[in-house]
Amino acid sequence: MSQKDYYQTLGVSKTASDNEIKKAYRKLAMKYHPDHSKGDKHAEEMFKKVSEAYAVLSDKEKRQQYDTFGSTDFHQRYSQEDIFRNADLGDILREFGFGGKGGRFSFGAGSPFGGHQRRRVPVKGSDLVYELSLTLQEVASGASKTVTFQHQGRNENITVKIPPGMITGKKLRLAGKGEQSGYGGPPGDLYIQSRVSTDPVFTAEEYDLHTTITVRLSESLLGTQVGIPILDGIEMNLKIPPGTRHKTRMRLAGHGLPKMKGKSTGDLYVMVSVAVPKSLTAEQKELVEKLSATGM
Repeated sequence: MSQKDYYQTLGVSKTASDNEIKKAYRKLAMKYHPDHSKGDKHAEEMFKKVSEAYAVLSDKEKRQQYDTFGSTDFHQRYSQEDIFRNADLGDILREFGFGGKGGRFSFGAGSPFGGHQRRRVPVKGSDLVYELSLTLQEVASGASKTVTFQHQGRNENITVKIPPGMITGKKLRLAGKGEQSGYGGPPGDLYIQSRVSTDPVFTAEEYDLHTTITVRLSESLLGTQVGIPILDGIEMNLKIPPGTRHKTRMRLAGHGLPKMKGKSTGDLYVMVSVAVPKSLTAEQKELVEKLSATGM
């Protein structure tokens, strides 16, 4: 199913107010309404699109569902009939004198201009989102977590298997663990959404990890070998070549986080910080002066 950007369809921002959304729809509905652009198939199609966009964005609950789960998941929950249920576009269109096509629309046959009404489909209950804090180590290896959440007015505990690679923003769907439907439909779902906690050694950008090591000035000039921690608790040796500059970034391929539902992994990036002493001993100063005399 193709993605539908309702905000783009109406030409408004994602933070648009209800009045801004209504104003944008009025303008586009006037432009594309079949009574105004008779016989123009493109205009008819555009009228369908802007009417659908307005039906979603003008409804607080539908807009929240669309913003939270995106176009694809939204349309897995809402049929065309669900989208237009309780969406009265008539008040706006009657302002233009489009009385015959200004009532509640039926998109059951795919058109707001007539067609047969589809059988009503029970409306699914609202989904719930639970934000789960995970460490980088848990993201790297996976984990089993017990989640406590409110379900049907009471606390419920459930054990969730967290797969490797569940970085911040990734979700797991637990079917039927959401709110009950008020219209006789099935319950909604519970989504476990990951939030990776701060780590003292690494920062994460998607599946890549970043860390910083500090070497002495002499080590940056002459080269050295340092131990680099990785997420499984083991250190690996990293060779610092002679002449390495301050803030040089080195890439260790495949030592980042595993990708969810994939076989590849991100990378580990190590930034080399060269420590420059604020003061020198008499011996150090003498040696540096000798080096300076050689042209260094």
